[in-house]
Amino acid sequence: MSQFVSIRRALHKIPELGFQEFKTQQYLLDYISTLPQERLEVKTWRTGIFAKIHGLQPTKTIAYRADMDGLPIKEDTDVSYRSEHEGNMHACGHDFHMSIALGVLTHFVHHPIRDDLLFIFQPAEEGPGGALPMLESDTMKQWMPDMIVALHIAPEYPVGTIATKEGLLFANTSELFIDLKGKGGHAAFPHLANDMVVAACSLVTQLQSIVARNVDPLDSAVITIGKISGGTVQNVIAERARLEGTIRTLSVESMQKVKERIEAIVKGIEIAYQCEATIDYGSLYHQVYNDETLTKEFMNFAKQLSDVHVVRCKEAMTGEDFGYMLAKIPGFMFWLGVDSPYGLHHAKLAPDERAIDKAISLLASYISWKGNN
Repeated sequence: MSQFVSIRRALHKIPELGFQEFKTQQYLLDYISTLPQERLEVKTWRTGIFAKIHGLQPTKTIAYRADMDGLPIKEDTDVSYRSEHEGNMHACGHDFHMSIALGVLTHFVHHPIRDDLLFIFQPAEEGPGGALPMLESDTMKQWMPDMIVALHIAPEYPVGTIATKEGLLFANTSELFIDLKGKGGHAAFPHLANDMVVAACSLVTQLQSIVARNVDPLDSAVITIGKISGGTVQNVIAERARLEGTIRTLSVESMQKVKERIEAIVKGIEIAYQCEATIDYGSLYHQVYNDETLTKEFMNFAKQLSDVHVVRCKEAMTGEDFGYMLAKIPGFMFWLGVDSPYGLHHAKLAPDERAIDKAISLLASYISWKGNN
């Protein structure tokens, strides 16, 4: 077993939610402290980390970003290194992302190149969103890179495959929370109450009409209500109900249009069901838009490597707050094949660990080439 597979397993045991990555941050700092420090400068930001390797004769700064947080998912695997934090799991591969980043960092600490390198360990990608505030931090302003790279594991691709494309890769995303308040009452006297379970069911059905009837068929959008809660007991009419969901669009314009229609429909629900409604859009993530020149250059470089298969993929409705960094810094993200029978955010996600060393090798080669030319 390689060193960085062992690191991944150690990180997998301690998944923590956004801005609570205290053990994770300490684990990373402890490892980084074991490396030669002559050219290495480390700063913390909340539960995140900046690690800069000073180049031999720098002309630019190349950044690599890895996210750190886990998800509030109860792990359903039988691996020996399963989560020790009950109810939390690295179900989106951030343990992979961190171990790969440490592998690349380790390589360049021992083999410095001409240009400066900045490794960004970012908290709270899953929520409430760490990329934008980290981007606005004093350290980021001081060490602002000229380009930035990141990856995300992809269960659907085999190990040895990477996938990306120029332009739009991931969608614009927004959380969606709608609270309804009516009038509760006895189940035997519905005419004396305003039932928020009925109102919520009607609202869910109407929300589905937005994509079908208000979004350009040549564009794409998704409205998913993943959770409904309401009421207290079977024979009491519910005074309150809550809908929790997500919005995904391939364009900023469609996101605005979808939100306008949601607000109009919710106002109609208020009138029709004589209730009060509030909307909270929660975390909003900017689209991941890959720089055309850098992405093509990376794909062409990777195609020359005998152990890497490059796929030009389609855009996905996935959300990633790395989009905020790409809106400010030229760069790209790519999918890393990990060949898992279970997908992202699944309690049985089982990525193939052979992808870790392959990713380290690919990134070390590419960054060496890019940082010496």
